[in-house]
Amino acid sequence: MNTGDMPVLIRLSDSQQTIPAADEDVRGRKVADRSGNELGEVSDLIIDEEEEHKVRFLLMEYGGFLGIGEKKSYIPVDAVADVTEDQVRIDRTRDGIVDAPEYDPELVDQREYPDRVYSHYGYAPFWGTGYIPPAFPYRL
Repeated sequence: MNTGDMPVLIRLSDSQQTIPAADEDVRGRKVADRSGNELGEVSDLIIDEEEEHKVRFLLMEYGGFLGIGEKKSYIPVDAVADVTEDQVRIDRTRDGIVDAPEYDPELVDQREYPDRVYSHYGYAPFWGTGYIPPAFPYRL
């Protein structure tokens, strides 16, 4: 991958890729802030399809009732502080997570949305110069 070229991102569920072990799959687990307050649920994993096939974002769904009014947003894997059997804890406050740019399917393949997400969370984009992948949990 050339520096500055963002690869195509897709949902893991829309790809041929699988998680090697069922206990490593975080889809369906609750998302909590740094204090343990539950905010939503991991509905899917966003991977780079053509390059390293790594998980780059969690797709979190939150709010709403019975799927009505539900919101979605990306969370960079860099922000994951801990993963337990039933929960993914993010190293941010509640407001820092729910105030993230809302997911817009029209922007998934464009650079603008992931750039906004990385900027919101304060991390360098994974496709940029000098990116160092998180030690944990890079391979969700």
